[in-house]
Amino acid sequence: MGATFCVTTGMVWGMEAQPVRVEVSLSGGLPGIAIVGRPDSSVLEARSRVRCAIRSAGFSLPREAVTVNLSPSDVRKTGTAFDLPIAVAILAATGQIPRAGLAGSLIVGELSLEGEVMPVRGLMAYGELAQSLGMTLVGPRGALAAHADREVTGRFVQTLAQFRGGVDNVGEPVEVVRASGRPPVVTDFADVAGQEIAKRGLAIAAAGRLGVLLIGPPGIGKTMLARCVPDILPPITEEEMFETLLIHSVAGVSDERVEAGQRPFRAPHHSASIAGLIGGGRPVRPGEVSLAHNGVLFLDELGEFARNTLGALRQPIEEGSVRVTRAEGSYTFPCRFQLIAASNPCPCGHLGDPGQRCTCSEGAVSGYRAKLTGPLADRIDVMCLLERPTLAEMMGPATGSSTADLRAVVTRAREFAAWRRAGVGAAGSTSPRLARRGARIAQMVEESRLSGEAIDLLNRASARGMSARGITSVLRVARVVADMDQSEHVQPRHLAEALGYRERTLEG
Repeated sequence: MGATFCVTTGMVWGMEAQPVRVEVSLSGGLPGIAIVGRPDSSVLEARSRVRCAIRSAGFSLPREAVTVNLSPSDVRKTGTAFDLPIAVAILAATGQIPRAGLAGSLIVGELSLEGEVMPVRGLMAYGELAQSLGMTLVGPRGALAAHADREVTGRFVQTLAQFRGGVDNVGEPVEVVRASGRPPVVTDFADVAGQEIAKRGLAIAAAGRLGVLLIGPPGIGKTMLARCVPDILPPITEEEMFETLLIHSVAGVSDERVEAGQRPFRAPHHSASIAGLIGGGRPVRPGEVSLAHNGVLFLDELGEFARNTLGALRQPIEEGSVRVTRAEGSYTFPCRFQLIAASNPCPCGHLGDPGQRCTCSEGAVSGYRAKLTGPLADRIDVMCLLERPTLAEMMGPATGSSTADLRAVVTRAREFAAWRRAGVGAAGSTSPRLARRGARIAQMVEESRLSGEAIDLLNRASARGMSARGITSVLRVARVVADMDQSEHVQPRHLAEALGYRERTLEG
């Protein structure tokens, strides 16, 4: 009579893992391993890896036909995490390893031909699945983060041979990564010569979670300024760290910044595809916008990105999530990030630069401007035009705003905004009439508590042809500036500064 045995494993599906039963049956017939249950090519290749790994680990292959069923059988199986559970199930079915403890274990891992257990993507998702099933995770070494008060129980295993003494004796206990406070600053805003207006604009954006576009000639510090922004954002919380590490885990991407307690900083190349930026592929994985979740997404050389790629960013920016639909189902990935974009003013980068002559044709400049002022730019609230610093600024001592200075400004503004919103909510100052759909500007005017002079200034700006989206953007920035000034009312000076950051100088 043939022997049968099963173990539990999982399969990554979007942001989570779904349970899969690995059932093994030994029967008469020609020796070999057959895998059923809708496996893809990567799963079918496990047959060769498992055979070699079993021999290398000192075990023997059964001289019978081995049938492996991956249940549920109506779901397509993909990935290499099935290698280890298939091998363990075969060894348990043939009596070569103890069966004790296997029923309460969730086993995942890829096998090398020498029997080593290799890393797999989505280890944190498997840990969440094991915790929800009340099981112990057994798999390769990798980063696991704590989620609130819950702990993942499990063990890291290095080789298949370790299972010889039973699953309860394999490997080492899992190591849990926790947010450990704010790490030291590596790049400081003070290291950037001049550019105080841009630093102010970035602080406003960080305080209000607004998008920023930095425009200026090459080599003046746009990228360096962007890389400093994560250090002025609030420290990453344990919950945010868990979400961020989970996304990186299912994407198969390691990020030492997040593991060290920093917010992520992603800077995709302008040649990135829509799938690479937004998410997709086969199997479906998170894109750069999701890898930047709870951190900063930096789009350098914005004018070089393809128009359809930039257009695909509109929905993630507005909704804070990405939904990828395939024939087998839909996948949703979070993507709430701080958007920072940088661009040269023209293809050669020297339009308006007094130190260099622009060599671009009028048509090339027009096409370049169209990308900078298109639908994506309408969703960027702060635009900063940078100029080349003088020699004295570059050679002189660092006297401008530092990261510590701007971090204090951002922290105070966020704390004041939280206090103000709590007061408004308690007083119920927003009327139901203004909260209805289509009255967003009126609602923002009321919530901003604009003074009479500020309303007159807004009317004059609107008369110059500013769109409804532009007015909304200006009010949003002005409200943040007022919060930085610890003011409950938006004053004319706050509105004037907001209008300055909205000025579309490139449109001519």
